[in-house]
Amino acid sequence: MGRLEVLLVENFKSWRGRQVIGPFRRFTCIIGPNGSGKSNVMDALSFVMGEKTANLRVKNIQELIYGAHIGKPVSSCASVKIVYVEESGEEKTFTRIIRGGCSEFHFDDNPVTRSAYIAELEKIGVMVKARNCLVFQGTVESISMKKPKERTQFFEEISTSGELIGEYEEKKRKLLKAEEDAQFNFNKKKNVAAERKHAKLEKEEAERYQSLLEELKINKIQLQLFQLYHNERKIHFLNTELERVNRNLSVTKESLSDHENIVKAKKKEHGMLTRKLQQTEKELKSLEALLNQKRPQYIKAKENTSHHLKKLDVAKKSIKDSEKQCSKQEDDIKALETELVDLDGAWRSFEKQVEEEILYKRRDIELEASQLDRYKELKEQVRKKVAIMTQQLEKLQWEQRADKERLAFEKRRHGEVQENLKQIKEQIEDHKKRIEKLEEYTKTCMDCLKEKKQQEETLVVEIENTKSRMSEVNEELNLIRSELQNAGIDNHEGKRQQKRAEVLEHLKRLYPDSVFGRLLDLCHPIHKKYQLAVTKLFGRYMVAIVVASEKVAKDCIRFLKEERAEPETFLALDYLDIKPINERLREIKGCKMMIDVIKTQFPQLKKVIQFVCGNGLVCETVEEARHIAFGGPERRKTVALDGTLFLKSGVISGGSSDLKYKARCWDEKEIKNLRDRRTQLIQELKDLMKILRKEADLKQIQTLVQGTHTRLKYSQSELEMIKKKQLAAFYREQSQLQSELLNIASQCTMLSEGVKERQQRIEEFQEEIDKVEDDIFQHFCEEIGVENIREFEKKHVKQQQEIDQKRLEFEKQKTRLNIQLEYSRNQLKKKLNKIRTLEETIEKGREDIDNLKKAEETCLQIVDELMAKRQQLKDVFVTQNANTEKVQAQLEEERKKVLAIDREVGKWQKEVAIIQTSLEQKRLEKHNMLLDCKVQDLEIILLLGSLDDIVEVELGTEAESTQATSDIYEKEAAIEVDYSSLREDLKALQTDKEVEASLRLLLQQVASQEEVLLKTAAPNLRALENLKTIRDKFQESTDAFEASRKEARMCRQEFEQVKKRRYDLFSQCFEHVSVSIDQIYKKLCRNVSAQAFLSPENPEEPYLEGIGYNCVAPGKRFMPMDNLSGGEKCVAALALLFAVHSFRPAPFFVLDEVDAALDNTNIGKVSSYIKEQTQEQFQMIIISLKEEFYSQADALIGIYPEFDDCMFSRVLTLDLSQYPDTEGQESSKRNQESR
Repeated sequence: MGRLEVLLVENFKSWRGRQVIGPFRRFTCIIGPNGSGKSNVMDALSFVMGEKTANLRVKNIQELIYGAHIGKPVSSCASVKIVYVEESGEEKTFTRIIRGGCSEFHFDDNPVTRSAYIAELEKIGVMVKARNCLVFQGTVESISMKKPKERTQFFEEISTSGELIGEYEEKKRKLLKAEEDAQFNFNKKKNVAAERKHAKLEKEEAERYQSLLEELKINKIQLQLFQLYHNERKIHFLNTELERVNRNLSVTKESLSDHENIVKAKKKEHGMLTRKLQQTEKELKSLEALLNQKRPQYIKAKENTSHHLKKLDVAKKSIKDSEKQCSKQEDDIKALETELVDLDGAWRSFEKQVEEEILYKRRDIELEASQLDRYKELKEQVRKKVAIMTQQLEKLQWEQRADKERLAFEKRRHGEVQENLKQIKEQIEDHKKRIEKLEEYTKTCMDCLKEKKQQEETLVVEIENTKSRMSEVNEELNLIRSELQNAGIDNHEGKRQQKRAEVLEHLKRLYPDSVFGRLLDLCHPIHKKYQLAVTKLFGRYMVAIVVASEKVAKDCIRFLKEERAEPETFLALDYLDIKPINERLREIKGCKMMIDVIKTQFPQLKKVIQFVCGNGLVCETVEEARHIAFGGPERRKTVALDGTLFLKSGVISGGSSDLKYKARCWDEKEIKNLRDRRTQLIQELKDLMKILRKEADLKQIQTLVQGTHTRLKYSQSELEMIKKKQLAAFYREQSQLQSELLNIASQCTMLSEGVKERQQRIEEFQEEIDKVEDDIFQHFCEEIGVENIREFEKKHVKQQQEIDQKRLEFEKQKTRLNIQLEYSRNQLKKKLNKIRTLEETIEKGREDIDNLKKAEETCLQIVDELMAKRQQLKDVFVTQNANTEKVQAQLEEERKKVLAIDREVGKWQKEVAIIQTSLEQKRLEKHNMLLDCKVQDLEIILLLGSLDDIVEVELGTEAESTQATSDIYEKEAAIEVDYSSLREDLKALQTDKEVEASLRLLLQQVASQEEVLLKTAAPNLRALENLKTIRDKFQESTDAFEASRKEARMCRQEFEQVKKRRYDLFSQCFEHVSVSIDQIYKKLCRNVSAQAFLSPENPEEPYLEGIGYNCVAPGKRFMPMDNLSGGEKCVAALALLFAVHSFRPAPFFVLDEVDAALDNTNIGKVSSYIKEQTQEQFQMIIISLKEEFYSQADALIGIYPEFDDCMFSRVLTLDLSQYPDTEGQESSKRNQESR
C-alpha cells in the first residue's frame, strides 16, 4: 500500500512562503506548543483532499492565505501539495491552489476538475465525503457519543449506500401511491357491490315498513288510553287526599294561633322584666361610676396623710438626733466648767506653796551686806547701761509670749474647725444619699406617669372614637327603624320563610360556585312601576333557585328529600331550552320587551331571564296590552302595568290582591337589606359598648396618675428644698469652715515664722546684755568666786523663773478652757434653736395630719356607703335577673311548643304542597297526553269534548298565571274519553306497581316497534332504475381495480431492487465492521476479556433506524457508553474508527490530538497498537501533545512559531528510527509473553 511522502504548503494560513513538511514515515507524530500551527497542518491536508472551506475554521477561502486574518495577505494566491508514493514507487501529486477567490485542482501538476480530482483520490483509497483518512480534533469523543441515527448516517457514508437514498425514497413513494390507488379502487368496487345488494332488498323493506306503521299506531292508541285511564283515577284519589289534609291543616293552625298568643303574653312580661333589669343595671353602672370617682379621692387623701406622716417621722428623728447632740454638748460644757474650777484650785494651791518656799529660801542666802550693796550698785550700772536694750528685749519677749499664746490658740481653733468640717461633710453625704433616693423615686414616678399617660391618651382616643361611632350607629339605626316602621313590615319573619332561607344558605355552602340564589334576589325591575308586571310574568319562577347545571339541580333535589324540606323549583343554566329573541318586537310603539325592564348584575342570569320572559311585552295600560296582543296578524304575549296578562292562546288573567301581595317581595328585598344592616349595627353597638366599659379603667388610670403626680410633686419639692436650701447651707458652711481653716493655717504659719525670727533677735539682745553685764560684774564675780554673774543669779533667779513659767501655763490653760467653753455654749444655743424650730414644725404637722385623717375618714365613709348601696343593687339585680331568666325559660318552653306545632303545620303544608304538586303533575301529564294524541293524529274516541279544545301551551315552562292554568285544566276536565277499546286486564290494575309494570311493557313494545321502524329505511320507488345504474358502476370499478393492482406490482418490483442494492452495500460494511471491531478493541485494550459490539435497531432495514454501539471495558461489567470514563470512551471511539477504516482502508490515516483524553496506561496500549498497524497495514500521522505517545513514533515533525509583523510557523524533522526504543521492545515482548 502506498504512503504520503511530503506536504508542500505555500502561504497557507500560518505558513509563510513555501514550506516542505516531511518526509512522513509509517508512524509520524507532529508536535509543538499551543498556537504554533499544528492544527494548520491538519487543515492543509484537509484542504488538499478536497474538504469544503466551511470545515476549515474560516468564513471564505481567501482567509486561508497567510496574513489575511489581520488584513495583510502576503499574496493573492496560496497552495497545498502532497506527494503520494505508490507501493511500486510511482509518485502522484495532488495540488489545490487558491487563486482569485476560487480553488484550482491539479493532479500530477496538470489542472483537472474537482470531480476528476476526487476520483483520483478515491483511486488511492481516500474517500472525501466519508473522511476515511482524517480525524479532526475533538472528533474521537463525539464518535463514541453519536446518537444511533447519526451512527447509521456515518455507516451510510462509509458504505456509499447513502447515494441510493433519493432513488430509494422515490421508489417507495411511487409504491405507496400505487398501493393506495389499488386499495381505493378495491374499496370502491366493494361499496358498489354493497349498493347492488342493497337495491335488491329495498322492495322487501318497503312492504315490511308499511305493516309496522299500522301495528305501531294501534299500540300507541292502547298506550295513550291506558295512561289517560289511570291518570284520571290518580287525579280523583289526589283530590280526596287534598281535602283530608286541608282539614287537618286548619285544626293545627288554630292550635298554633292559641300558642302564639301565649308566647306574645310571655314576651310582653319578659320585656317588662328586662326593662326593669336594664334600669337596675343602669343605676348600678351609675353607682359604679360614682364609686370610681370617690375611690381615687380616698386614695389621694390616704396618700397625702401618709406623706405628711413620713415628714413628721423625719422631723422627729431630726429632733431626736439634735437632742442627743445637745446632751453631748451639755456634758462637754459641764466637763469644761469642772476642769476650769479644778484649774483655779490648783493655781491657788501653787501660789500658796510658792510663798512658803520663798520665805524658806530667803533664810538660806549668805551674802555680805557690802557685797550685796556692791551687787545692787553694779546691777544698777548694768540696768542703766542696757536700759534701752532691756526695754527692747522685754518688748520682744512680751510680743514673743503673746504670739506663742496666739499660735497655741490658733492650733486649738484649727482642731475644732477640722472637727466641725468633718461633721458637715458627714451631713452632706447623708443629704446626697437622700437626694439619690429621691431622684431614683422621682424617675420611677415619672416613668410610671409617662406609661400611664400613654395608656390614658390611648383610652381617651379610643373612648372618644367609640362615642362618636356610637352616635353615628344610633343615628343610622334610628333611621333604619323609622324606615321599617314606615314600610309597615313586621320584624318577625315566618318560620316557614326562615326555614326556606336556611335551606338555601345550606345549598350555597354545599355548592358555593354553582348555586346562585333565588331569581327575585338576583334581578329587579328598573323601576317600581314594573313590579306588578314582572311579578305576573315570572309567576311561580319568582322564587325559583338558579343553579349552574342539571347535575347540581338533581343533587339539590336529593338534598331536599333527605332533609324533608319543602319542594323547590330549580332553573339549571345548561338545561334551559331558550327561544331566540325577536328583535322586531322592540320596534313596536307603546310597549317594551320584558327582558329590557329587568336588570341584573350577573351576566349568566340573562339566559334565565330570557327563558322566563320569552318574547313577552309590557304595556302602560290594559287597552294597549290587549291591542298589541290580539290586534295584529300574530298574537303576542303581553302584560299591563297593573298585572293583566294576555296569552297567545287567548287566555286573559287579571291582576289581583294576591298579585300585589306577591309584588311586595321586591320591596321585601330592600327590607331584608335593612334588616341585615340593622342586625349588623346592633352587633357593632354591642361591641362598642364593650369598649365603652373601659371608662372605668380610664378613671382608675387617671386616679393613679393623679396620686403618682402628687407623690412626685412632694418628692420634687423635698428634693428642691434639700438641694437649694439645706445642702446649699451645708456647702456654704463647709466653704466657710474650709476658708477659715485655710486662714488659721496661714495665720499659724505666719505666727510660727514670726516667733522663730523674734527668738533669734531676743537671743542676740540677750547676748549683748550678757556681754555688758560680764564686763561690769567681772571683778565682783572674781570676789565671790563665780564664773559670771548669771551663774550667781541662776541659783537665786531660776526658782523665780520656774514659778513664772508655771503661772504662765496656768494662765494659758485657763484661757483655752474659757474659749472652748464659750464656743460650746454658742453651739448648744444654735442646736436648741433648731430643736425649737423642729418642734414647731412637728406641732403644725400634727395639726395637718389630724385634718387630713378627718378628710380621709370622710372619703372612706362615702366609699363604704357607696359599696353597701352597690351590694344592695347587686342583690336586686340578681333577683330581677333570676325572675327574667325564669320568664325567659317559660318563653322558650312556649316557643318550643309553637315550633313543634309550626313544624306540624309545615308538615301538613308540605303534604298539601306535595299533593298539589302531584295533582298539578298529573293534570299536566293529562294535558300533554291529550296534546300528543292531537299532534300525532291518534284516533281516540271522545264521549264529551273535542281534541280541538286542547291548546298548545308550554305549561311546563311558561304557565305564568295560576288562574290561566286552572282555566285550561277545567276545559280538559270536561273532556270524557271512551275507554271501551282499552283491554279489560289493563283497566283492572289497582296498585301503582302493577300500573308501572304494565306501562313499562307497553312502552317497551312501542319503543321496540319504533326502533325497528328507525332501523328500517323508507321504501324507494326508483329501486329498479338505481339497480341498473349501480351495475354499470360495478363494471367500471372492477376494470379500474385490475389496472391499479398491476401498476402496484411493477412498483413493488422496482422498489425491491433498489432496497436490495442499498441493503447489500450497507450490510457489507456493517458486517465487516461489526466482526472486526471486537478484535480491534481487544488489541487496543490488550485484554481478551474486553468486548465491543454493534447492534442494529432494525435488522431488516438497518439503514432506516439507529445502530447501537457498546463496549465492556476489561474488569468492568456492562454499562452504557455515557457511564464510561473519558479514556474508555476514547479507546472505544478509536476501535470504531480503526474498524471502519479497515473496511475502506486509506493509505494513510491523519489524527488530530486523539490522545487528549487518554491516561498513561491507555496511551501505551493505543500507541503500541498503532505502531503494530503501521508496520503492516497503513501509514499513521498523528498530532500529539503527550510525550508518552509521540515517543513511540518513527519520526517527529516539530512545529514552532516565529514572530515578525505576524506569527508564522516553522518546521523541524527528526527521524527516531536512528534511536532504537529498547524499552518499547521489552514491553512488546512482555505483552506477547503475557498473551
